[in-house]
Amino acid sequence: MLELIKQPWHWSVSGLLIGLTVPLLLILGNKSFGISANLRHICAACFPANIPFFKYDWKKEVWNLFYALGIIIGGFVAAHFLHDPAQVQVAPTLAADLAAKGITDYSELVPSQLFNWDNLLTIKGLFFFVIGGFLVGFGTRYAGGCTSGHAISGLANLQWPSLVATICFMVGGFISANLIVPFLLNL
Repeated sequence: MLELIKQPWHWSVSGLLIGLTVPLLLILGNKSFGISANLRHICAACFPANIPFFKYDWKKEVWNLFYALGIIIGGFVAAHFLHDPAQVQVAPTLAADLAAKGITDYSELVPSQLFNWDNLLTIKGLFFFVIGGFLVGFGTRYAGGCTSGHAISGLANLQWPSLVATICFMVGGFISANLIVPFLLNL
């Protein structure tokens, strides 16, 4: 069984499972799905202050906290028990482009030449970690939800703001992948 789980799976398996998430949530009586709301639930549970934004029945959304915990546990299991560096496959043209920028080590889940503690205090690290993290958090709050919330449950519920947010997420991703990241890799 472990060998079956370690093998690369076709992308359609995860697409099917994500697609079945929304009908399952609707059957269970939940219409919202996403990760970013969990921060609000945690704050409401841990810091019961007299702040109106945190005054709601967060216990109704406890299932979403278990979902987030499952993501954390799943990531840990995948990184420590299921990761096989020999299975990492990078397209030859991408590998050549990355090698020209000094990225050749694919033995971890992310390139260790970019994502390491020494790189944190560099200009490149400042952009990738600090500014990038701030922009993700700001964008999530400004859009009223994260990519999974808008693109999965928001679009499935035919919400116009989710369509606009998803289009903006996609445009931002294309700009980042094709303009900003290549520029930062050349620093």
